[in-house]
Amino acid sequence: MFKADDYRLKIQDMRSLLGEAGYALDIENLRPRLKELEEEQEKPEVWQDLEKSTKIGRELSQIRNKISAYEAGETALSDAGDVIDLIEETGDESLIAELDGMLEAAAKDIEDMRIRAILKGPYDNHNAMLALHAGAGGTEACDWCSMLYRMYCRYCEKMGFKVYELDREAGDGAGYKSIDFRVEGENAYGFLKAEMGVHRLVRISPFDANKRRQTSFCSLEVMPEVEEDDEIEINDDDIRIDIYHSGGAGGQNVNKVASAVRITHFPTGIVVQCQNERSQLQNKAMCFNMLRSKLLEKKIEQRQAEAAAMKGDVKKIEWGAQIRSYVFCPYTLAKDHRTGFEKGDIQAVMDGDIHGFIIDYLKKF
Repeated sequence: MFKADDYRLKIQDMRSLLGEAGYALDIENLRPRLKELEEEQEKPEVWQDLEKSTKIGRELSQIRNKISAYEAGETALSDAGDVIDLIEETGDESLIAELDGMLEAAAKDIEDMRIRAILKGPYDNHNAMLALHAGAGGTEACDWCSMLYRMYCRYCEKMGFKVYELDREAGDGAGYKSIDFRVEGENAYGFLKAEMGVHRLVRISPFDANKRRQTSFCSLEVMPEVEEDDEIEINDDDIRIDIYHSGGAGGQNVNKVASAVRITHFPTGIVVQCQNERSQLQNKAMCFNMLRSKLLEKKIEQRQAEAAAMKGDVKKIEWGAQIRSYVFCPYTLAKDHRTGFEKGDIQAVMDGDIHGFIIDYLKKF
């Protein structure tokens, strides 16, 4: 029997959650800001400044996404109310399945809005710069590094983010010793900052003829991308810029032109390099972005340390330092309480099914 009042109460609760999310996202003040940006975007002088027009376009896209998500939630709840009225008038209970689907979709959209409202940190809406480094485990660790890279690529694909590889160092037998990449998208750093730390893998090694169980470690650095920041100053006397030939299988440009760039920052010892682009100028610009991001992350950690809220100690990439363990041996049907994956389900990792862990982390704040 169809109980209209129960459905109306459910919609009322969802409207309350939607209102809270809209308040947290400041939807009312975003609308005039959207109009202001649209008017500014139409000015001819803005289009003559590529950097400014890109910045305005990025902010416009973020605001439109938030407003459209909120309006879509309102529309979905309104439509669900109309379906309830229609079922009461006609007595056609075959529409109940459609109503349940509408409410389920609306609940998912509202939950996504609530997650967006959580990501209100000073750099959460920035792009992210990530670096994976193989640790203890030799060739097995290098292979684990390449698996994690694929995992994050698949996750970013599902989230609608774009991934750009910046630099890599191949392993001796397989995988990567290290790989740097950039993730571009709305709230990319906000979502991925939860992944910073050491990741541990336990499995039967494909590189061991005796099929013994092996444990491997890989660390992940996550930094917000900052193109310009008044807090970060890079003096010419503090850095050394090296130009060298890009690695790779060869080609018309690879071995003829020294396009790869490496920057060493003397005060901190930070070294960044990029050889992904064919142009030396583009690689140099990306290196400076990476250096600014690393310096900013260092400054953020120093502030948190002073406030006794350190983000996390710098740990060795080995036993006891992991933030998460991926256990695929021994094989059982029980779920690993540390990952949520079924033990042995390595494909879940390769396909980037880590969204639940990230959301659980964000909900703590």
